[in-house]
Amino acid sequence: MNEYADGDTYITRLSAWAPGITASGEWDEWAHGKRNILYEQKAPELSYTDSAFRRRLSQISRMTIQVIHDLLPVDENTKILFFSFRGELAREYQIFKMYTEEGELSPAAFSLSGFNTPAALACIAFSLKGGYSAMYPAKNSFLACIKAAQSALHSGKAKDIVLVYADENIPPDCEFFFTGKPAPTAKFPVPAAFGILLSRNSQTQSVSLSSLNAEEDSPLSFLKRILLCGKIHVTC
Repeated sequence: MNEYADGDTYITRLSAWAPGITASGEWDEWAHGKRNILYEQKAPELSYTDSAFRRRLSQISRMTIQVIHDLLPVDENTKILFFSFRGELAREYQIFKMYTEEGELSPAAFSLSGFNTPAALACIAFSLKGGYSAMYPAKNSFLACIKAAQSALHSGKAKDIVLVYADENIPPDCEFFFTGKPAPTAKFPVPAAFGILLSRNSQTQSVSLSSLNAEEDSPLSFLKRILLCGKIHVTC
């Protein structure tokens, strides 16, 4: 049984960014196993934003802003659903470390450490007025993210909804908490972000969720299945 088959829902636009893979053709190569995402802190430059705005942004916030930028334009009332397994992990770790070592917190760092920070910053950067929700995947399931987006789309009046997934590189001091080993595993993905525009109606170049088999419940496996369909490619 196909887990994505609830209602007619179509992926009509796709964007993605990860260290080592930035061009549309490179994402196709990655989907075919010819290119790898790098475990690095590298992030998009965001040259289209004000320098003061982007100066203190984390990797996850920069990637989130980039993939939403590459999905534009969207209707002004289009809602964004943001999902992440780790959130602002590096910033949260630095805040915790500062507090344990110095007994105080940096207000500037704390203000950008919330789980909703990446989505909120993207809305500010592009003056998006449709609102957003930032959610942790229920039971560590990316399938739950897809179902939440489908439910939100079909229970409202909007014709589209934006789903964004992002996770940043795990700081070396935090790796043990996630895997118990030095290297990250497939269960805790590499640094990457992607966005999809989910629509009620199909277009010339679109992928139906009902055509995607839920073979493995992870965000990058889902992205790979979209690309291997060959009907839609990453917009950069």
